[in-house]
Amino acid sequence: MSGEEEARNQQTPIAEVREAVKRFAATEGGVITALDGVSLKVQPREFVTLLGPSGCGKTTLLRVISGLEELDAGEVLIAGEPMTTVPPHRRPVNTVFQNYALFPHLSVGDNVGYGLDVAGVPRRQRNTRVGEVLERIGLGGFEPRRPDQLSGGQRQRVALARAIINRPSLLLLDEPLSALDRNLRQSMQLELKTLQHDLGISFLFVTHDQEEALTMSDRVAVLNKGRIEQVGTPEAHYHRPATRFVAEFIGDGALFSGRIEGPTEDPVLVTGDGLRLAVALGTTVNQVATLLLRPEHLEAAPEAPDAAFGVIEVRLKQSVFLGASRKFVCCLANGATVTAAPTGAGAQALSRVAPGELVRLAYRRDQPHLILGADDGT
Repeated sequence: MSGEEEARNQQTPIAEVREAVKRFAATEGGVITALDGVSLKVQPREFVTLLGPSGCGKTTLLRVISGLEELDAGEVLIAGEPMTTVPPHRRPVNTVFQNYALFPHLSVGDNVGYGLDVAGVPRRQRNTRVGEVLERIGLGGFEPRRPDQLSGGQRQRVALARAIINRPSLLLLDEPLSALDRNLRQSMQLELKTLQHDLGISFLFVTHDQEEALTMSDRVAVLNKGRIEQVGTPEAHYHRPATRFVAEFIGDGALFSGRIEGPTEDPVLVTGDGLRLAVALGTTVNQVATLLLRPEHLEAAPEAPDAAFGVIEVRLKQSVFLGASRKFVCCLANGATVTAAPTGAGAQALSRVAPGELVRLAYRRDQPHLILGADDGT
């Protein structure tokens, strides 16, 4: 943990959710549990992302914090203060919605300054602050324009400007980049992270896009069926997923579930159909586990690999050119698919293999991550 992370953890959280439960009546009858005992903290100046598939509870959690939904059980605190009886417009948070929610009949300047007008800020001071925040987001001089005169990216910036102008303690962002094309979305990811750092405001960001989550976040909370599966840094989620769901949802990779067998000086994971995969030396045997093999773990096997390597024999299905790199989609004897993304000489060696041919791939046995006790999905 860095010094900055340590200092953050010793401060009062900007937002804290404790054992949150939220249920909705299902249209077909019965009850849907959108949040099932969720607890989460957002620290000062932190960028936290809620990541998960549709229907996992991300947006519900955001709405609970903003006050747009009431909890059935649990508690929300902002800056250490309980929010149970505080209405949405009194909470020190602002929200950027997926559709931006700009007023079509108002100019850019009036959209951005709307919150200041409601707060009774003097006109001259209000205009100065509107101009400053528009300059900050690259839209200086756009005050007279209407929303329908702006591009999608410009409307997104205006929505951001309106949300940050009254300097909230926490900014809630509900998939604000989803309507943008890929290139603009990637550009805005970097702009958002820079803006958050410069403003020093905590961001709680909702997305189902793992690239957005990994690119921008200090920490990521992965949700599944109303529960948090794992909270941690993007690196921890990618390299050390806590559950099979997280391993499947973040990044590319092949998962193999089974039991660790053999001596500790040469342990292997044995799957239900007999596939044997070398795991890190010293791994405790006689336990169930799931092995995660990422594409970057796999290289063309040397002639005589030493004991530090695991080797698998595969049949090449397809070589895919990605511009700056190439990936190789292969099939194991049991029908499972693995993808290799070697670099340098390893990529050149696999490029000479024709689809349908057998080839041996190697990986350092201490590189793949073992999820102990995770035998679901076998």
